Amino acid sequence: MIKRIFYMIFILSAITFAQSKRSLNNDGVDLYSNKKYTDAEVKFKKGLEKDPELFQGHFNLGDAYYKQGRYDEALQSYKNSLQFTDDKTNQAKVYHNIGNALMKQQKYQESVGAYANSLKKNPDDLDTKYNLSYALNMLKQNQQKQKNKNDKDQDKNKDQQQKQDQQNDQNQKDQNKDKQQNQQQQQPKNQISKEDAQRILEALKNNETDLQKKLRKVKGKPVVTEKDW
Repeated sequence: MIKRIFYMIFILSAITFAQSKRSLNNDGVDLYSNKKYTDAEVKFKKGLEKDPELFQGHFNLGDAYYKQGRYDEALQSYKNSLQFTDDKTNQAKVYHNIGNALMKQQKYQESVGAYANSLKKNPDDLDTKYNLSYALNMLKQNQQKQKNKNDKDQDKNKDQQQKQDQQNDQNQKDQNKDKQQNQQQQQPKNQISKEDAQRILEALKNNETDLQKKLRKVKGKPVVTEKDW
C-alpha cells in the first residue's frame, strides 16, 4: 500500500513537472507572438532550467535572440537544439534559421552552407530555396566588390610607386645639380681652363720673340747707370 502511494505521488509529480515545462514554453510562445521578445526569452530560459534537453526550448530561445538582433546567441541556441532532435523536418527548420542568422551577419558563404543543409533534410522547402538563391547572389556580389577593391588598391599602389619613382629621380637630379654647384664654388678663383692656358703660352712666346728683336737693336750701346758712392 505504501509503495502504491509513493508511486501515485511520483506519477502526479511527473505530470505536474511536464505541465510546468509546457506552460513555460507556451507562455514564451505567446509573448513572442506579441513581439515581447525579451519576456519570451525569460520564459524559454526558465523552461530549459527544468528540462535542458527540450528541443523546442532551445529552438524558441534562438528565435527570441534573433528578433533582438543577438545573432551569435541565436546561432548557439539553434546549434544546441540540433542535439535534441532526430526529426528531419525539425533539423531543416534549424538549419534554415541558422542560415538567416548568418545572412544578418553578412556571412554569405556560411549561410549558403546552412541553407544547403536545410534542403538536404527537406528538399521541397520553397522558402529555403529562395533564401539559398538570395544568399548565392549576395555572395557573388560580395566577391565582385572585393575583387574591385583589390584591383583599385593595386592601381593605387602602382600610382603611388610611380610617383615615388619620379620623386626619387627628381631628388637625384637635384642632388647632382647641388653637387656640381658646390664643386664650381670650391674651384680656386685663379684656376684657368686648358684653352686659356694655351693662349697665354702662345702670347708669351710672341712677346719673347719681340723682346729679343729689340735687344739686338740696342746691342753695343753703353748702359748708363748712376754712380754709387
